[in-house]
Amino acid sequence: MNKIVLSAFTALALGSTAASALTLYTNSTGQVFTTAGEGRTKLGDFVEAKTVAKTVKKQNATIAKIEKNSKATPIFTKSSKLKFSALTYLGYKYKDSDAKLANGTINPTKDTSDFEIRRAYFQLKAYLLDDPKSYYRITFDISKDVTGDEKVRAKYAYLYLNNVLPATGVELGLVHRPWHDYEEHNSWYYRNISKVLIEDKDHGPDLSNSADFGAMLKTRTKYFDADYGIFNGEGYHSASNGNGMSFEWRTTAHILGVSGKDKQTKKTYWDASFFGQYNQGHKTLSIANGDAVNETQDLIFGGLHTVFNTPSYLLSAQYVKSQDTSNIANNVSAQSGKGYSANAEYRLGNDYQYRLLARYDSWTPEQIPTGATSTKEDTGYILGAAWEQNKNVQWVGNVIITDNEAGSAKENNNGTAYMMTAEVKF
Repeated sequence: MNKIVLSAFTALALGSTAASALTLYTNSTGQVFTTAGEGRTKLGDFVEAKTVAKTVKKQNATIAKIEKNSKATPIFTKSSKLKFSALTYLGYKYKDSDAKLANGTINPTKDTSDFEIRRAYFQLKAYLLDDPKSYYRITFDISKDVTGDEKVRAKYAYLYLNNVLPATGVELGLVHRPWHDYEEHNSWYYRNISKVLIEDKDHGPDLSNSADFGAMLKTRTKYFDADYGIFNGEGYHSASNGNGMSFEWRTTAHILGVSGKDKQTKKTYWDASFFGQYNQGHKTLSIANGDAVNETQDLIFGGLHTVFNTPSYLLSAQYVKSQDTSNIANNVSAQSGKGYSANAEYRLGNDYQYRLLARYDSWTPEQIPTGATSTKEDTGYILGAAWEQNKNVQWVGNVIITDNEAGSAKENNNGTAYMMTAEVKF
């Protein structure tokens, strides 16, 4: 508490005590008197012990009340409780690119070397209702756009209502999508260096991103989890085209049971999941051959995933198949295809604070690139090591090898990236 406030209370207490003090005097024979007189010397002002104790108790109660109110509402708000948090990925990346020139030789100008703020999130939760598990959340996201400029946008902005159905809450607004958040908090813990397979652009299908405008139900029980909802479908950083909605889902069986959030270094768990989406009219395709113009396409995908975790290691794998539909003859989207991903983590140290990690991704589009006679596989490899310095700071060193097959539409993404990362959260 502010020292000035404490000083004011102390002065007030002393003043009130002094008002009831008794002044005593003595003479040369040692006698004690309550009034001044000739030959008498002042001994001082005295107060009964019980009076002092009563005053101090009252003062302490007043101070405690002010401190309690100060902690409950540190700033002006109409919410009963506010909770702030932040998460930032700071890093350096050097990419030795294998992009080729028209004559087939390596293009040396594509090598890059950059310090980065890969992502920076600032989050506020306001608890507005009587239910302590219901809240309003807004998360701001700082990231680079395609031009290299730093942009700030809302990543999440939703109202969460707890127990609208048994063991089920609902998010309304700019909300999570069913799959990404689950995988990043239960299977792939290194969003600071790489997105999950279905969101990857360098060697993956880029089927979906992690947030969208809509409503999502969230069911949580010991042996079963589910997220399912209706969304615009284009994602939080794309404009809605208004052609249709997207139904998306995740169902997860906790085979060994789970209590609360899975924590990789504290629990043993085994999960099996089915996830996907039916995204109506997710984009418009214009064909100038007279057959069709502005034909809308549906994006449908589904995936199977499993993860087994103990405090000392984790193993995970998934399979995904997608279809980007169209009534236009001989048109197949690059987002139609199938692929799989597997990752593993081994942990060392007294608190499992040292980790070795590896991941393999494969995606094969149904689309046959121009000039090719068959589909081409896109692959990615990740190898790295991490150190959990404490609950606020994690360090990661890793390499990412992008090795898309010759003739792939993404062949020029090939190369090896060397990365150092500091994840900071509080």
